[in-house]
Amino acid sequence: MTLEELERYLLQSLNMALNVDGETSYCNAFALEVKSERFYFIPRLPAGYLIDNDLYQKIFVIANASLYPQYTVLKQNSAYFVPLDSDDFHVQRALFFPWFKGISKRLVIPNLTTFAQENKGNKIPLMENLTLDFDKVTGIVIAGNSGSGKSYALTYLLEMLATMSQLIICDPKYDTPSRWAKTHHIPVIHPSSNRSKSDFVSEINDTLSKMITVIYERQAILFENPHHEFEHFTLVIDETLALTEGVNKTIKESFLSLLSTIALLGRATRCHLVLVSQRFDYNAVPVSVREQMNVLIQIGNINSKTIQFLFPDLDPSGIVIPIGKGTGLIQVIDNEHPYQVLPLLTPTFYTQEGIL
Repeated sequence: MTLEELERYLLQSLNMALNVDGETSYCNAFALEVKSERFYFIPRLPAGYLIDNDLYQKIFVIANASLYPQYTVLKQNSAYFVPLDSDDFHVQRALFFPWFKGISKRLVIPNLTTFAQENKGNKIPLMENLTLDFDKVTGIVIAGNSGSGKSYALTYLLEMLATMSQLIICDPKYDTPSRWAKTHHIPVIHPSSNRSKSDFVSEINDTLSKMITVIYERQAILFENPHHEFEHFTLVIDETLALTEGVNKTIKESFLSLLSTIALLGRATRCHLVLVSQRFDYNAVPVSVREQMNVLIQIGNINSKTIQFLFPDLDPSGIVIPIGKGTGLIQVIDNEHPYQVLPLLTPTFYTQEGIL
């Protein structure tokens, strides 16, 4: 289908379903302009209908359903206006809808260890059409209900990160991350039967404090040489919400304060956080931490309630999310990706027996 044919098809879909007080393109109320990676909805003003967020979301729902699976329209948090290069004042603005060709497709990896070793640079493939540049990552959060596939997704990330970053893992459940770390000879902090939970979190606080010291030392180096390249240093914390439940208040407050400092200062010095939790409300991490994370992943059941902490301004209606384990939403916030939310299918892979 050519862009001209696509434009006619999409315009017909909007004329039939949009229902804006009887206004259609046939009476010159609006027009469309289709490009290779986007389309514009161009209202002719003055208009007999409101051009607001509700209209934007209606157009998104109609367009995304009409174009699936040939194209995926990328969900925006609110109406996205752009100026148009026109001398006609009536059509100098448009609603902007970015898209990509095809749909999100899951990576299938026969041998994860080999795949990670052959992966060059600091790139982490997440789907067939999405690759993460770890040089531009501040932090990663993975949220999802029990059984949604968080541990599976985390194992994939750990395997990839092991080739490009120094790792320290905190595992309150002494579960999958600990087993993976054991096979890769990577330090892991986990509880033991002869220690209290507060003692365990206190040990984590010591690690956070050492990481902050590394950040300050690297900042001093950057002051003298702004172009210095550091090795990536990543702290991974599994079950972040459960970690501080029932812990001494002073120790918990210290943990949250140290976490905030790392999130705020770590970006320039290539010190990263990877946090995993069933949810990321204020009990799990401070708002300042959540706001600094620039890779947001929600796995499992997707609705307005489950996404309220990672995507508080997002209405998930109209997003086509495949059914199955390890599916959900992802948002990458950097200078390479628009601030859209994508359907996510985490990679399928085979790993050593006994880890998962």
